[in-house]
Amino acid sequence: MSGIEKVDKNFGLKTNTGKSDIRYYSIDESPFSLHGVFKENGRYRRIPEAVARSVSDGVYFLHSHTAGGRVRFATNSSYVTIHVKMNTISKMSHFAFEGSCGFDMYVDNEYLRSFVPPMDVSDAGYESVAEIGGHEMHEITIHMPLYSGVSEMYVGIEETAVLKEATPYKVEKPIVYYGSSITQGGCASRPGSSYQATITRRFHYDHINLGFSGSAKAEDAMIEYIKNLDMSLFVLDYDHNAPSVDHLAATHEKLFLAVREQHPDLPIIMMPRPKHYLNADEEKRRAIVKTTYENAVARGDQNVYYIDNRELTALCGPDGTVDNCHPTDYGFASMARAVGDVIANIEIK
Repeated sequence: MSGIEKVDKNFGLKTNTGKSDIRYYSIDESPFSLHGVFKENGRYRRIPEAVARSVSDGVYFLHSHTAGGRVRFATNSSYVTIHVKMNTISKMSHFAFEGSCGFDMYVDNEYLRSFVPPMDVSDAGYESVAEIGGHEMHEITIHMPLYSGVSEMYVGIEETAVLKEATPYKVEKPIVYYGSSITQGGCASRPGSSYQATITRRFHYDHINLGFSGSAKAEDAMIEYIKNLDMSLFVLDYDHNAPSVDHLAATHEKLFLAVREQHPDLPIIMMPRPKHYLNADEEKRRAIVKTTYENAVARGDQNVYYIDNRELTALCGPDGTVDNCHPTDYGFASMARAVGDVIANIEIK
């Protein structure tokens, strides 16, 4: 017996569609709407290539990972297929391959299924199908991989099916999240389980994920880029990537003040790393983040918010990680609730 799929057919994986009546469309064309990423020089990217090069090698490597990328549309097709070409494939022993390299599909804001990549997926990519059933109109959101790159993506539906634009987000100016590997989405079991994706579904607000695994260090070039973004809310969460306590102290308030100067009325949430137990170094980092917040409040800033690390882990406690660092889906659900409950009380425009 050669594999688990011989014992349990539910572990079998179909990497072709088996459909003969498909019409494929490029996601770069109307009526598809693309969120969180954009196409530049043959890849989907989260920030411009030139900006990524100017920040660091790490940010350049990661900026074309499609964390936070979403494709939205409406159709009455009884199925949806994807055909994708990849340019970076990330495989890690503690990270579900579906999360790092797969695609999720939500129908009318509810999870239906994932387009799961084969373990031997290469730059050539793969194709997969998700059955919906019936021919009612549905709004579709497909989440792109958290830790891999995509160079081409096509969506297939029945040849005779209707294809329309999805309803615009309630707030189209995106919430921008800047932070570490946790912000990027490690180690969610699938892209739609990241805490930002959960918040977007809860409020129907757009977002951009600027999580850069091990590489979010508030460099001057990154500060310059972030402060000029047109955003509805900024979530500042990078302390875990600061190489030292001194580095965090030198950059955290600097980043906050740069954004605040450019956006006097922008709601800004700041939070330390979501860990249940803190060592001495992390306590110092937590204090730095809170000092930035307290200094803002002392200056009369009424649109700044602080979420403590224990609030972030209130739902999951110490059981919310895969490695005492990166959240599981349970950990991300806890973060989504804590951050989302703060957002629920903010007037976002």
